[in-house]
Amino acid sequence: FPQEFLDRLSNPNRQIRVSIPVIMDDSSLKIFEGYRVQHNNARGPYKGGIRFHEQTDIEEVKALAFWMTLKCAVVNIPMGGGKGGVTVNPKLLSSRELELLSRGWMRAMADVVGPKKDVPAPDVNTTPQIMAWMADEYAKMTGDTSGAVITGKPLEHGGSEGRGTATAQGGFYVFDALREKLGLPEVCRIAIQGFGNAGSHAAELWTHAGHKLVATSDSRGAIYCADGIDPTTLEAHKKATGSVVGFEGSTTISQEDLLACDCDVLIPAALENQLTKENADRVQARVVLELANGPTTPEADDLLFAKNIYVIPDILANAGGVTVSTFEWEQNLKGEHWTEEEVFVKLKAIMVREASAIFDSATTHKTDLRRAAFVLALTRLQNAMQ
Repeated sequence: FPQEFLDRLSNPNRQIRVSIPVIMDDSSLKIFEGYRVQHNNARGPYKGGIRFHEQTDIEEVKALAFWMTLKCAVVNIPMGGGKGGVTVNPKLLSSRELELLSRGWMRAMADVVGPKKDVPAPDVNTTPQIMAWMADEYAKMTGDTSGAVITGKPLEHGGSEGRGTATAQGGFYVFDALREKLGLPEVCRIAIQGFGNAGSHAAELWTHAGHKLVATSDSRGAIYCADGIDPTTLEAHKKATGSVVGFEGSTTISQEDLLACDCDVLIPAALENQLTKENADRVQARVVLELANGPTTPEADDLLFAKNIYVIPDILANAGGVTVSTFEWEQNLKGEHWTEEEVFVKLKAIMVREASAIFDSATTHKTDLRRAAFVLALTRLQNAMQ
C-alpha cells in the first residue's frame, strides 16, 4: 500500500473534546470530559461506540476509532469508523446523574453527530437506556425523531431485533462457514473464556448446533468438564452463586489452564491480551475464534500460526455487533421494523460471504486470517479514498 494512503489512514479526520457540566444530587457542579474521534468516513458515516470508563482518554478512543474503520470495511457495510467516551466511573453515579451526563454528551456533540454524519452506539458501561436518553436529546435539539442518530437502542425506542445476541451470532456464522475448511470435526469441543454477554450467548449457539462446551470462565475462576456443560443450567448456577465456579460435575481450573485446555475451538470472549508469547505455545485448540477485542498479542499470533492453529480475528469474528447496528440505522431511516429472522438471514449472508473471501485470500497468499482480513479492509478503504 502507498505510504501516503497509510499516513492519511493513521490520522483521524477529527478529534472532539468537550466539557460536560452536571448538577449532582448534592447540588454541586461537576465537569466531566467527553470525547468523539471521527476517524474515517470514506465509506459512510462514522460508526462506533461510546464508553463510560474512568480510564478512558483521547488516545484510547483514537485507537478504537481506527479499529472501527477497519471492522466496517472487513464486513463491507456502508460505514466509517468513530469512537466516543467520557472519563467517568458510572457506578458512582445515581440514575439521575447518569441521565444528565448522557444527555449532556449528546447536547455537546449534537452538531457533529447525525444519521448521515456519525452514528454512535453502546460500548463499555453504556446501555440501551443511555442510548435512548441520547436519541431523545438529539430529537429535542434537532426535531429528527427517526432515532437513526444512534444504535443499540431499546426495542420500544427503535432498536433492532437480534442486537443482544448479534456479536455471538455473527461469530457462529463465521465458524459454521469455515468449520470444514479449517479441518474441524462435525462435533467440536468448545472452550469459552468469559461467560458474560457474548460468551453465554456463544455457549447457547454452539451447544444448540450440537457442539460440546467443555470449559468456560468468569472473573472469579474457570471450570472444565470433558462430558460437556449445559449452558442453561450453568446460567442458573451463575445467577444463584454469582460465578460459574462450583458448577455440578465440573472441575475448577485456573484461567491459564482454560486457555491451554484440551478442546477443538478456543473462544476468548472477555478481555484483551489474553494469549501472549508466554502461553501461546500451550494452546491445544485447533482454532481460536476472537469474540473479544484484541485477545491475542502479535507475538502470540505468530506462535499460533507457526503451530498451524488458525486464529479467526476479532475484526471478522465479532463484527456481527456493528453489522446489526447498521441494520438498526437502516430500519430507522426507512421507518421499518424487521423480524429477528430477517435480521439474522441478512447477517448470515454478510458473515459467510466475508469469512469465505478472507479464508480464500489467506490460503492463496499463504498468510494468516488476520493479515488477510487487514488486506481486504485496506483495499476497500483505498478504493473508497481515491
